Amino acid sequence: MHVAFLTPEYPHPELKGSAGLGTSIKNLAAGLIAKEIQVTVFVYDQQKDVVFNHHGITIHSIAKRKFKLGGWYLYRNFLQRYVNKFITQNGIHVLEAPDWTGITAFMSFKCPLIIRLHGSDGYFCNLENRPQKTKNRLFEESALRRADYILSVSQFCADLTDKIFNLKRDIKVIPNGVDTAAFTPEKESEVDFQLLYFGSIIRKKGVLELAKIMNLVFKNEPKTHLVLAGADVKDIFTQRSTQDLFLEEVEPQFHKLIFFKGGLLYNEIKAEIAKASVVVLPSFAEALPMTWLEAMAMQKALVTSNIGWAKEVMIDEQTGFTVDPKNHEKYAHRILELLSNSALREKMGAAARRHVDSKFALEHVVDQNILFYKKVIAD
Repeated sequence: MHVAFLTPEYPHPELKGSAGLGTSIKNLAAGLIAKEIQVTVFVYDQQKDVVFNHHGITIHSIAKRKFKLGGWYLYRNFLQRYVNKFITQNGIHVLEAPDWTGITAFMSFKCPLIIRLHGSDGYFCNLENRPQKTKNRLFEESALRRADYILSVSQFCADLTDKIFNLKRDIKVIPNGVDTAAFTPEKESEVDFQLLYFGSIIRKKGVLELAKIMNLVFKNEPKTHLVLAGADVKDIFTQRSTQDLFLEEVEPQFHKLIFFKGGLLYNEIKAEIAKASVVVLPSFAEALPMTWLEAMAMQKALVTSNIGWAKEVMIDEQTGFTVDPKNHEKYAHRILELLSNSALREKMGAAARRHVDSKFALEHVVDQNILFYKKVIAD
């Protein structure tokens, strides 16, 4: 079997920055290779054209092309020709693409196309209660309707996407998988009273609510400090740095307790998770977050949001706490409860690891995907 992925991101030093989407594809690709399944990854919108092999995975870095007119169509047409060439030459059996901005709209491929729902622009606009650009809506709806099959990383994402686009299609749910051999507990690295947020510094991830929450935490436990690991993103509403907006919400006397690390490499993120006493992830908009799974796999107690997908990942009061991020007092109370009780942290962290092992471990998720790919090819 030969499986290919078309994606705007993939974590590798030769490519542009990557987030949760790229990590989930990398994990799945590595798991497929371990099962002796051939994998090719086409990464578009890159800075240069180059083909290379990384841990048995063939990676095509495809540079973004500029056109005077109709670039949205001409670049898609170029990608279609490029990918179809290798589908034919290399015997690719199935191609998978994400839903984000509908890259496969108006494309036709020489093998079955699966779109996996990681959260489209329409999905996130709905969660953030803001209008979607007409162009993005057109592309995403077209791509979803033209796909041969649709997968989703969570039932919540599947149901909401089906409702937004009125698809009325069967959507198979297979969660993201985390490499539990790579993300393992490192208790000896833990730093007392250190909180960690990791992910993009962006409004939809709840960071502005976290700023207000931290005012309450710092007042009640002055030894606490917060590390934020992730790239700063221009705020969609104010067009300002979200990091600056965060600091404006935090009382000035507490600024010395906050440390921004910026975007970090894979191993650097693992090191920061290992140091954390508690991981705080108050996101308003996810499909099925890799950050949550990685922290849980490293046996960390979490305080997360309680929205939609959260019930498919977390078990409240067992693997950590799930709280509405707008309830600043309760969210801060849960953080302080964990900071003050190491036995509770260890108990919840161990439960989080067991939950990941049973439901999200990469080997289980890879097997589910292989069965699905085999069905697609047989059909």
